[in-house]
Amino acid sequence: MTDRRNAQISSRKQPKQARSADLVAAILEAAAQVLAKEGAQRFTTARVAEKAGVSVGSLYQYFPNKAAILFRLQSDEWRQTTELLRAILEDDHRPPLERLRALVHAFIRSECDEAGMRVALNDAAPLYRDAPEAQEARVSGGRTVQVFMREALPKASKATRALAGDLIMSTLSAVGKQFSESPRTPAEIEAYADALADMFCAYIRSLDRD
Repeated sequence: MTDRRNAQISSRKQPKQARSADLVAAILEAAAQVLAKEGAQRFTTARVAEKAGVSVGSLYQYFPNKAAILFRLQSDEWRQTTELLRAILEDDHRPPLERLRALVHAFIRSECDEAGMRVALNDAAPLYRDAPEAQEARVSGGRTVQVFMREALPKASKATRALAGDLIMSTLSAVGKQFSESPRTPAEIEAYADALADMFCAYIRSLDRD
């Protein structure tokens, strides 16, 4: 069962030459455009190949089906989010709460900038969300948050830190998605992120006093 599932969402092969890498990049760029414009329900390999200007056969050399393309797009989004988390939360030149505030602002801006793509990927998630690759891809961001919470709450118990980290990241993800579903001005994004960061920082301070 696992092997079959992996075959459904894993790339057939990795590009080893610059020409092949350019082809994969063109396919993924076209896939992102098709997904953002037409949504997950109308997303097909034929539409992606046409948009990329390549044959369906060339596309299938690297991606066996549409689930594999969508998973690659989702994996890239997870990787970018993880890199964002790491770059901000591991910056030990700034106090923890300052890092948390910076993360909230960066995350909310990112959600609003890429709202169409994120909504479409969420719609497509049933195709790959239970696959082993998907489970593994979500783990690394959690480790970064755990390390940060040890810095932010050095006196708190492990259970308290775990709860705080999960609550903050779950809330950030949920409200970021909801907020970004409507067009927002830069001023609205700034004000919303400020209020959300204030709430999280107050929560951390309250735990630090306990």
